[in-house]
Amino acid sequence: MKTNQEKIELLYGKAKEAMKNSYSPYSKFKVGAALLTKSGKIYTGTNIENASYGLSMCAERIAIFKAVSEGETEFETLVVIGDTETPISPCGACRQVIAEFGVNEVVLTNLKKDLKKMSVKELLPYGFSGEELDGKDSNNR
Repeated sequence: MKTNQEKIELLYGKAKEAMKNSYSPYSKFKVGAALLTKSGKIYTGTNIENASYGLSMCAERIAIFKAVSEGETEFETLVVIGDTETPISPCGACRQVIAEFGVNEVVLTNLKKDLKKMSVKELLPYGFSGEELDGKDSNNR
C-alpha cells in the first residue's frame, strides 16, 4: 500500500463516492464510509434509512458488515465522511461495532477534507467487549 496520506486520500475518495448512493429520503443527511482490510481490500458503505427509523443502518456498519460477510475480520483504516461543518462523528452503535472489530485507525472527515484521526480507544474509551461476556473486565470498571 502507499504512504499513510495516500491511503487516506484513496479511502476518502471511495467514501465520498459511496456517499452518493445514500438512501436518506427522511433526513436528507448523506454519509459514506470506506474500510481498508489488512489484506488490502476496500469495502464501502453508505447510510440507508427506513420509514421505521430503527431499521435504518449507518454507513460505517454497512462497510464493516460487508467485509465480515466476505470473510474479512482484520481491519486497518476506516474513513467516514459527511456533509458536516466539522469532521463527522460516528453514532454510539457504530462506535461499538468499530471497537468490536478492532479497526486500527478511524479517520473522521467532511467534504472540506478536514480530518480527525482517532484510535478506537479515543473513539470509545469504555467500550463493551467480549471479555465482559467471559466474566473479565477489560476496562477496569
